[in-house]
Amino acid sequence: MTVSNPNDLSRLDWAKGDGLLPAIVQHWRSGEVLMLGYMNAEALAETQSSGHVTFYSRSKQRLWTKGESSGHVLALKSIRIDCDADTLLILADPHGPTCHIGTSSCFGDSAEVRPPLGFLAELDALVEQRHAKRPEGSYTTQLFEGGIRRIAQKVGEEGVETALAAVAQGDEELLGEAADLVFHLTVALRARGLSLEDVAKVLANRHRAR
Repeated sequence: MTVSNPNDLSRLDWAKGDGLLPAIVQHWRSGEVLMLGYMNAEALAETQSSGHVTFYSRSKQRLWTKGESSGHVLALKSIRIDCDADTLLILADPHGPTCHIGTSSCFGDSAEVRPPLGFLAELDALVEQRHAKRPEGSYTTQLFEGGIRRIAQKVGEEGVETALAAVAQGDEELLGEAADLVFHLTVALRARGLSLEDVAKVLANRHRAR
């Protein structure tokens, strides 16, 4: 059995859609589906060269770069094609809301269409931003300013509280303590230049090795 390469764009079947192929845009971190557009070969080439997702507008009959008016561009991360080579999957980093009505996705707000665990990616990104910008008044900034030892102490405290809640408290208390633990662990990882994504890769590699 021959497995097709999902990154081989030379396999694209432009003839099947009369020169247009559907392009699904997905948030590169959270997995949230942002929008659906159509690309011709020229739009695909422009997307690759500019780094901003560009479609062919069927109503305007021209190339259209998402965010060309609003500034809410979709920064290209990667392009994949499906098994039949007639659909594109675009992973992108949205700079602002994707939909013209102001929602993060053309299918609704993040909470409505994001995969259940997708918020962890948003949390990871937010902590990364706090680490870089250190906004005043932010608890996360206080943690980073306190240094890795203080952050590690908080992880230890939250770990103990989570364990105690698992043994002696109800589900709501356990979930609350677990949320505190995950947050502080995310901060500790970022303070060391790491992320939840790195942890997920380790878990995935362990799973594949079994």
